[in-house]
Amino acid sequence: MYRNKAGYADPTAGEALGQLMKEYRQQQKKRRADKNRKKVYVASRYAGDVKTNTQAAVRYCRFVIKNGLMPIASHLLYPQILDDNKPADRELGLAFGLALLGLCDEVWVFGPVSRGMAVEIEEAKRLNKPLRCFKEVDV
Repeated sequence: MYRNKAGYADPTAGEALGQLMKEYRQQQKKRRADKNRKKVYVASRYAGDVKTNTQAAVRYCRFVIKNGLMPIASHLLYPQILDDNKPADRELGLAFGLALLGLCDEVWVFGPVSRGMAVEIEEAKRLNKPLRCFKEVDV
């Protein structure tokens, strides 16, 4: 039984605090579950029609999330920081992407394979990562 500062029984406050603690524990459990989601490296085209390819990559990430997994899409991150038109920056971005690929549980390949994607697929094979290939998905 919860007691207030004066030492008197206070069942209403006790029930409220109990409910708060229950909600807190549920949130912590959910956070742990989210943290433990399998990570999927999303391989899809970027170069060329960047706007369309970026929109498609976002759609693919939503598809991964809809399947209960965590998407990792380096080609949505690094072109915002590095200049994809500069060979040195592009190589650095690809190296960063391959490092992230190594941390993932699976690699999902979407659409036709580009040169950059071929490198990612070869790395996935080298690391024995499960590969799944998709032509197109709608979310």
